[in-house]
Amino acid sequence: MLELGLKVLIAYLLGSLNGSLVLGKVLGWPDVRTVGSGNAGGTNALRAHGKWFAVGVVVIDVVKGVVAATTVPALALVAPESRSLGPEFTQLACAGAAVVGHCYPLWFGFQGGKGGATGIGALIGLAPWLLIPALLTWYLVVAASGFVGLATMSVFAVLPVAAFVRGVNDSPAFIVFLVLLALFVAWTHRSNIERMRQRQETRMTGIMWRRPAG
Repeated sequence: MLELGLKVLIAYLLGSLNGSLVLGKVLGWPDVRTVGSGNAGGTNALRAHGKWFAVGVVVIDVVKGVVAATTVPALALVAPESRSLGPEFTQLACAGAAVVGHCYPLWFGFQGGKGGATGIGALIGLAPWLLIPALLTWYLVVAASGFVGLATMSVFAVLPVAAFVRGVNDSPAFIVFLVLLALFVAWTHRSNIERMRQRQETRMTGIMWRRPAG
């Protein structure tokens, strides 16, 4: 269990390297949490500093998710105790820790993003084929509604169903992980849900099929 704990800790600390906050500090730009929605994710990074900054943020956040789900579990640290739990459990634990770290980063006062990009990165490392239904769902929801937060929540809600239908790895643990991840992402987007309920949520109208009147 010691080795498993160390790997989970490393994955959490890696997840805590929030892309928008790290890149903003490197460039000497204002903290994205002081503008827009106050969130340290890719969408608010786009609003705060533009397209290329947001692209850099998303790349960082996705890559750290991939590394947490693939490289960190393979590290040889103190002892092989975690192997008794199986490599899949270690991968899932590290993937989840990275997402939690992104949302509640140690390095930035536990105020981070909402887990979408890092969650996708983790899933690329765990089951790359899930990227297809993820991207398709995200595009369809954004194109129909304009709500990025709704699209992100929809992606993670669809993935457990997609994995179950396909019977990926015949792994109940992976399905449970996806369900828990979907619930966690819904929780981190609770402010988006409230704004949509109050009709105050900002829309990404540029790629909508039909732009709202007015």
